[in-house]
Amino acid sequence: MTDTKRLAIRVLIADDEPEVRDAYRQILMEADMSGETAVFRNLRERLFTKPIADQTVKKLSARNTVFVPYFCDGAEAAVAAVRDAIAADDPFAVAFLDMRMPPGPDGVWAAARIRELDPAIEIVLCTAYSDVDPADMGSLVPPEEKLSYLQKPFHPHEIRQMTISLASKWRAEHRIVKLAYFDALTGLPNREQSRNRLASALAAAQQHQRLLAVLYLDLDNFKRVNDTLGHAVGDELLCLVAARMRHSLRADEGAAADEHPSPRNNHIARLGGDEFIVILPGIHSPSDAATVAGRLIAELQQPMHLALNTLVITPSIGIALYPSDGTDVDTLLRNADLAMYFAKRKGPGMHAFFDAAMNEAALHRFTLEAKLRGALERGEFSLHYQPQFDVSTGSVSGMEALLRWKHEELGNVPPAEFVPIAEETGLILSIGEWVLRTACRQAKAWHDEGLPVARMAVNVSGQQFALKEFPQTVASIIQETGIAPSMLELEITESVVMKDEAWAEQALAQLKELGILLAIDDFGTGYSSFGRLRHFAVDRLKIDQSFMTSLVDCSDDRAIAAAIIAMSRSLRISVTAEGVENFPQLLFLQEHACQEAQGFLFSRALPAADAHNLLRRAAETNAGTRTQRLRALIG
Repeated sequence: MTDTKRLAIRVLIADDEPEVRDAYRQILMEADMSGETAVFRNLRERLFTKPIADQTVKKLSARNTVFVPYFCDGAEAAVAAVRDAIAADDPFAVAFLDMRMPPGPDGVWAAARIRELDPAIEIVLCTAYSDVDPADMGSLVPPEEKLSYLQKPFHPHEIRQMTISLASKWRAEHRIVKLAYFDALTGLPNREQSRNRLASALAAAQQHQRLLAVLYLDLDNFKRVNDTLGHAVGDELLCLVAARMRHSLRADEGAAADEHPSPRNNHIARLGGDEFIVILPGIHSPSDAATVAGRLIAELQQPMHLALNTLVITPSIGIALYPSDGTDVDTLLRNADLAMYFAKRKGPGMHAFFDAAMNEAALHRFTLEAKLRGALERGEFSLHYQPQFDVSTGSVSGMEALLRWKHEELGNVPPAEFVPIAEETGLILSIGEWVLRTACRQAKAWHDEGLPVARMAVNVSGQQFALKEFPQTVASIIQETGIAPSMLELEITESVVMKDEAWAEQALAQLKELGILLAIDDFGTGYSSFGRLRHFAVDRLKIDQSFMTSLVDCSDDRAIAAAIIAMSRSLRISVTAEGVENFPQLLFLQEHACQEAQGFLFSRALPAADAHNLLRRAAETNAGTRTQRLRALIG
C-alpha cells in the first residue's frame, strides 16, 4: 500500500529530554528499526517494562498507518505548535505531553491551553506513579473523556496502539462534526455552524469594543444555471464560488489584529442554495467591509470554466455592521439579507449597506406580498383601458388593457409596486392569464355592441413569454372568448425579447400563426436593433415614454424618436408613441408621420364603464377635423 493510501496520523510529542524524543521517533517512524541506536537501548529500562528484541521491533510498523510526529522540547513550544497547526488547517490528532518539563510550565499547563486552542485534539499525559492523581487531571483539562493517562514505564506497543485508537476516535468525531456543522458540497461551515461562529465573534466584539461586519452574498440568476445546464453544473459552480471566496479572503483583512489569529474561526459559510455569508470581525471602519465586498465581487465575476461551458456570474452583497445595525445574530443576519435584496435592485454585481429605512421598505414589501396572495381569488383586480389614437385622423385606433389592484386595507396599490412582486413570486402567471382572458372578453363584448374597438392591447410578462406552452394558452383563450385573433395585440417588452432571442423568434412566429398582432413595448431602452427586428414577426413598436418626456428639451431624443419612426416606416412596422402629455409632443409626432399616440394628453386609463362611454362617443363622432374629433372625444 502506498503512503498516499495510508492513514496519516499527526502526532505531537512534547518532552524536555532529547533522548526520550528520539525514542518516540524510533517507535513512530516508518523506518526499519532493527538497527537500534545506542540511545534507544539505553532508554529501554527507563521507559519500557521489558527488553525489546530486534524481531519484535520490526513488527511494530503498521502496514496501513503512517505516523507524522512533531517534536517539542517544552510546554510553551507544544502550545505554539498546536496554534500553528490550526492556522495551517492541519491539526494534530493526538498529543503526548510529558508531565514534568522543567524549568518551564508542565504538561498539565500545556494541556489546558492546547484544549482552549483545539477542543477536538486527543491529549495523553505521560507521568510516573508519583505524579498527580488521574482523576484530578480530568478536572484540570476538561472534557475528561478526551484526556488519557499513560503511566511510566510503558511498552512501545502502548504508544502505537494508543495513537491509532485515539486517532480513530478523533477521525470519527471529526466526521460527525463535519456532517453536523459543515456543508457536504463545498466543505464550508453550514447555517448552524455559521450562527455559532457569529455568536462567538459578536461576544468577542462586545468584549473588546470592536466593529464587526456580516456580508450576505447571493448569486444573481443562479436558478437559470440549474435550469439550463443542470444541477451537476450548478453544484460545480457553487464549489468554484466557495474556492474563490476562500482565495479572496486568504489575506483575512477582516480578522482581528490578534497576535495569533485562528483560521478555525472560518469567516465564510454557506447558508444553503446560492447564499453565503462572510463574517468580518475586528474591522476598523465600514470602508473595510466595502473593500472586502468589492474584492469578492471582482473575484467572482471572472469567467468560470465549467465542463463545456464558460460562465460569468455576478454576486449581490448586503452588509450589516455591529453594533449599529444589530447586536445579536438574528438581527444582523436579517439586516444583511435585507441589504442584499436592495443591492440586487441596484443592479447585478453590486453591494449595499443596511439602512434603517430598508426595514420600512421591506415591511411594506412583505405586506404587499402577503396581501397579493389570494387577491385574484378575492376578486380585487380590475382592468382599466387607455385609448390609443390615430395621429392623422384623431380617431380611436385601439385600447390597452392595464391591470389595477384595490385592497380593502391598502386601497389602490400602484402597479409599479405590486407588479414586480407578482413577477418575483410567480403570481404573475395566474394574474397574467386572467388579464388576457378578461381583456379578450371585454373587447368581444364591445365589438358585439358595435363600438369602434379595432384592437385590444395586452401586456405580457417575461415569465409568461418564457413558458413553452404560452402560444397554446393564447390560442385557447382566443377560442374560449370568441375574439377575432386580429383584434388582439400582445405587447412584449424589448428587454424580454432580447433576453433569449432564439426562443423569442420561435415564440413570436407561433403567436403570429394564430393571426394576432405583436408589439415590442418600451422600444429604445434596450439593446435591440432594426437589423434584429427583421427576424421577429412584429407589427408595431411602442416608443418608450422616456423619449417623449425629454422630446422638447433634448435634441438627441428628438433625433432618436424621428429615426425610430422613419426606420419603422421603411420596414412596414407601425409605431405608437407612449406618454404623450402635451401639444408640442403631438405636433412632433404629426410632423414625422407617427401613426399612433397614447398618453394623458388624450386620456388616462379608464374603468370599463368610462372606456365604454368614450368608445360610444367615438362611434358618434365622424365629422370635423382631426382636432375637432379629438376634442369631442377627450373634452
